[in-house]
This record gives sequence, C-alpha cells and structure tokens, in this order.
Amino acid sequence: MTAPRILPALLFLAACSGAAKSSGPTPVVARPIATHRPLTVADIAASATPAIVTIRTSKSLGTGFVVRSDGWIATNLHVLMGGSKVTVTLRDQRVLSVVEVLAASPEYDLAIVRVDAHGLPTLVIGDSDAMRPGDPVVAIGNPLGLEDTVSNGLVSARRKIGRLDVLQVSAPIAPGSSGGPLLNERGEVVAIATALLRGGQNLNFGVPIRYLSPMMREPAPMPMSEFAALMAQLHGGPRADRNVPHHAIALLDGCSTQAQMLVVQLLGSAIEAGAPLYNDGRPDACFHMYDGAASDLIRRLPVGCKGPAKALLEAQKHAAALGDASAQAWTLRDGFDGLLDVIARKQDGE
Repeated sequence: MTAPRILPALLFLAACSGAAKSSGPTPVVARPIATHRPLTVADIAASATPAIVTIRTSKSLGTGFVVRSDGWIATNLHVLMGGSKVTVTLRDQRVLSVVEVLAASPEYDLAIVRVDAHGLPTLVIGDSDAMRPGDPVVAIGNPLGLEDTVSNGLVSARRKIGRLDVLQVSAPIAPGSSGGPLLNERGEVVAIATALLRGGQNLNFGVPIRYLSPMMREPAPMPMSEFAALMAQLHGGPRADRNVPHHAIALLDGCSTQAQMLVVQLLGSAIEAGAPLYNDGRPDACFHMYDGAASDLIRRLPVGCKGPAKALLEAQKHAAALGDASAQAWTLRDGFDGLLDVIARKQDGE
C-alpha cells in the first residue's frame, strides 16, 4: 500500500539503468532576490512564485520549485508516487510531462525531475544549517490545487526523525503543498515542505535543503516510465483488484472549497498514517486508522456537504461486511482515493 513517507531504503537512483544522459551537472543558475535586508512576506511571495510549479499524477497533487533554468525541478519523492505519468504546470500555465527523474532519495523524501523547458526562473538555495528556532519562514504551495498559497511562521525546533534532521515549522503545510519551498527572510530556499502525522497531531516539517545539494551535483537520470515501473516493482505494484469509485462531480454539490480542503487534509493524513501500518504487516491497525478517520471526517463535514459523507458511509458499510482486515483496509483506501480523485477533477475544471 503506497504511502507518501513509506519507501524502501534505496540509494540515489543509479545511472546504470540504461537511461539516456541528461544535461550535465553544471552549477545551479540562480538570481538572488535580496541579500542585504530582510524581505516582507509579500516581497518573498512576489519574487518566488514564478519559480513554483504544480505537480500532478493520476492519484496525487503536490508542489515543486525550479532549481535550474533548464527544467530541473525539486519536490518530495512521495509526490511522484501516484502513477506512471507526472505532469508539471508552470506559472505561465504550460503543462509539461516529466521526462526523467534525475535523482531520488527515499531516505530524505526528495526528488529532482526534469521537463523539457529552458529559461525558467529559479529559486536561490540558502543555508539550512543557519536556521534556528524562532527564525521566520515562508511556505508557498498549492493546497487542493489552489496555486500560490502563501503562509508564514517560525522555525519551531530542529528535530531528528530517525537519522533525518528536520526543521519543525509553524507555517501550515496542507496536502498539495508538499514539495514546495520553505524560504528564509531573504527569500532563499532553506527546506522542502512536507506534512507528517505523528501521534495524532499534524506537524509541519521541512527537509533541510542541504540534503538536496549532493543530489543536484550527482544526477543519475532515469526515464519517468522506468522510474514508475521500478517503484511499482519495489512496492509490489498496485493491488490487482482495486475498486476505486469514479464519482460524478455532482457528488461535491453543496461542498465549499473549505469543505473539500478538509476532505483532502484528513484523508491525506489518514493515508500517511495508515499505509505504514499496512506495510509493516498490521492491516488491522491500518483498517482501524482509516475507519476512525472516515468517522471523524463525516462528523466534521458541513451539513450541506452530503456527497462525500454518503460515500464514506457506504465504504465503511462495505468494509464492515468483510472478514479480512486487509480487504477492509483496501476497501476504505479505495473509498478515500475515489474522493480525492473527484476533488482533483473538480479543481481541474472538469
């Protein structure tokens, strides 16, 4: 069961995959936006948003940012895990397919992809090691496909999760914003945003940008089709008998944008927490996590947002009639993915 943070302990993708060579590891082209004074949040947003992109697969939505003007884009690795085709929407509304994955690190949940484009605006790479608790940060992302959403906050703490050093931040990072930049007061990228669920709390973290630098220096290109096939093989591929419902857009009648965001946030957090349990051989715990999240979401949805609540109730009823915990977990996951899919199609203007 695929989850954003549950990936095998791989090294960076090896160039021996037989992929064609990408452009060489030349120095990062960056145009500093300021160095002598702190910028306002509005200044940072205005300067940075041209380099922010939206990344979509058939099952996921995320954010990325341009790190090299010839089409290199950084994001979270889990953003790429929703299908064999990944598209990038630039600020000028061009929609480009990802040609290859230049580097990927499951340990850090980071990836660099390439699109066929040149002359793109880039962000400046900053010094993540210089960030201290109390320092201001700005997050820019695309929660629920709402482009260029800006939030600000502080570095709450520097923490260690396993072997990974992270910045815990108070700036909100909703699903869809994962993979976006966290910027310091000079508008430099100091971390890549990712939302995690720990102990029932939504905590917002940034993976320090210093983990991305060696990936940029030593790319190992792999065509997107080969990368998708490799990930499917490593994760055992999608379940053959999945039954993700395809809802009509009318299911969302009466659901405000805020209600749709609530669905994405709660279901995204449930998947991030439940799928690791399933992968660890605990499908019963995964099912109970999903079932509890569905009930919580039903309680919290506005009265007028009836479609998603009805779909969740039907998924729960179907799951309850099954005797196998694995089948129960997958039934609820199918229900979750069906709702996430219809919301994504709604945002795409279908």
